[in-house]
Amino acid sequence: MTNTIAFQGTPGAYSDLACRNAYPGWNTLPCYSFGEAIEAVHEKRADLAMLACENSLAGRVPDVHSLLPESGLHMIGEHFQRVEHCLLAPKGATLATIKRVHSHPVALQQIRKVLKELDLQPVVEADTAGSAELVAQWNNPEEAAVASSLAGELFGLQILRANVEDAAHNTTRFYVMAREARVPAPSTPGLMTTFVFRVRNVPAALYKALGGFATNGVNMTKLESYMVGGAFTATQFLCEVEGHPEHPSLRHAFDELGFFSHEIKIMGVYPMATVRGVSAHAD
Repeated sequence: MTNTIAFQGTPGAYSDLACRNAYPGWNTLPCYSFGEAIEAVHEKRADLAMLACENSLAGRVPDVHSLLPESGLHMIGEHFQRVEHCLLAPKGATLATIKRVHSHPVALQQIRKVLKELDLQPVVEADTAGSAELVAQWNNPEEAAVASSLAGELFGLQILRANVEDAAHNTTRFYVMAREARVPAPSTPGLMTTFVFRVRNVPAALYKALGGFATNGVNMTKLESYMVGGAFTATQFLCEVEGHPEHPSLRHAFDELGFFSHEIKIMGVYPMATVRGVSAHAD
């Protein structure tokens, strides 16, 4: 199937909404796990995968950081999706009839104000869109769900109240992944390079490895560490910097990085969001 983009989650999930917003008119392919979404691209059941990597409130998505270096896919873009929680209920229900709210635990933590205001009992479910599906199946005016407006539309629920999240800046960032790298020309403005590396087991290795980025004036926007293979002594770093690997400043920084690290792997070079929080992707 052409023009298909895979995502982790069920129909109506925020990842589904991100796919539809970033690639209007494309088919979306729900997958049980991030690994399944990656396989869908390798098996050509999907052209791209939209994988959540971090949220402005909940932080990074650990599974993705562990999967991506060995995924065999390439980053070709990023997308920022505003998370707008809706209080959904069956037709005929009102704010006065609902007693329980079903959703993912992270979503429930993000709507504490409305839970307190309406004296609602939170009920933990596996995901937001799945909660909407359950509430639609029960068709009970006492049951409600917190999910996206898309989930409400797909499962025939009404929106009792929109934007019930406590924080207005709740945003999820996604990587857009493809089978083949699509590296823009070095002259392209506003590029981001994402890579992973490990440092050698010597004193101050990380300090020395990163020094080249500072001395060459390269802006580093992300540096995260995580264990590899469950070993406390094996640490891998995911790093994001502005620029193209062929830019002299970034090329010199990578040369210095190579003296103190090993297994440097570029995951992708792609257009960054022109204003971080506004989608930028490669078609």
